[in-house]
Amino acid sequence: MAPKVSIIVLSYNAREDMVACLRSLEHLTYPNVEVIVVDNASTDGVVDAIKSEFGYLTLIETGKNLGFTGGNNVGIQRALEGGADYILLLNNDVVVAPDMIDVMVKAMEADPSIGVSGPTCYYYAQPETIWSAGGTIDWSHGLTSMIGLNELDKGQFGEQPRRVDFVTGCAIMGKRAVWEKAGLLDDKFFMYYEETEWCVRASRAGYGIIYIPQAMLWHKISIEARAASPRTYYYMTRNRLLFLKNTRAGIRTWANTLLEYARTFLSWTLRPKWADRKHLRSVMWRAFKDYSTGHFGQVSM
Repeated sequence: MAPKVSIIVLSYNAREDMVACLRSLEHLTYPNVEVIVVDNASTDGVVDAIKSEFGYLTLIETGKNLGFTGGNNVGIQRALEGGADYILLLNNDVVVAPDMIDVMVKAMEADPSIGVSGPTCYYYAQPETIWSAGGTIDWSHGLTSMIGLNELDKGQFGEQPRRVDFVTGCAIMGKRAVWEKAGLLDDKFFMYYEETEWCVRASRAGYGIIYIPQAMLWHKISIEARAASPRTYYYMTRNRLLFLKNTRAGIRTWANTLLEYARTFLSWTLRPKWADRKHLRSVMWRAFKDYSTGHFGQVSM
C-alpha cells in the first residue's frame, strides 16, 4: 500500500480560496491521502461551506485564532494519531497539480536520508512565474530568501530534486519520523519564520531537505503584495530575531543583523525617498521591544 499522506489545510476567513483549494485536492491522483482542515475561528461562513460541500473531510474547529503555528500543530497531532506516514502543511490560497503528491512521495521514498520536501510554487495570476523554488539561509547576515523569486520558469532548475536550506510553509511535507524527532512548529512565532526554523531543526536532526521541480502548485499571492504591511513587518522583524535565537546564530550574524536594522531605521528617518516608510519605525521598535521582553505569539495591531 502507498504511504499515507495527511494534508493539513489551515482555514481562517478565506472562504473562496479555501473552497477552490479543496476542489483542487479532489483531483489528486495519489491513492492514499486524507485531508484535515483546521479552522481558526473563521467568521465568513467558510466552515458552513466546508461542511456543505466537503462533509467527508476531517474538520477541526479550534474555537480561536491559534495562528499558523498553533492551528497547524493541532492538525499535525491529529495526523500523527491517525497513522500518517507523511504530513503536508498546505496554504488554503493555493491550487495544486493533480500529481503533486505522487511526485513528492516518489522523490522522498527514493532517498531515506530525505525528510522534508517542497514543490515549485508559482504565482496563480502569473502561472509560469516562480514564487518559490525552495529557500536559502545566509548565516553571515541572518537573512532568508526564496530561490527563483519572480523568475519566469524556463527550466532553469531542471527536473531532479535538489537540496535547499528550507522550503516555504505554503507547502511543506515531512516524513512522520521528522515530525516526531524535530518536534512540532514553535508556537512563539505565531506566523512567519516558523517553517524556516523547523527546517533548521529537521536538518540538524539529520534529515535532508529538498525542492522538487516537477511537483507544482499555484499560490494566490501577488508580486505587489510582497511589500510589507505594518503587521507583516512586525512579525517578520520580531520572528527573525527569534529565529536567530532559536538556531543559536553566532555573534557575527547578530552584529550584521542589528547593523542592518540600524541602517534601515536611519534611512527611514533621514532620506526623503523613504518617507512612506517612516510609519514602520515604531513597528520596528515594538518588534525589538517585544523580542527583548519575551512577548511572543499573537499581537494586536
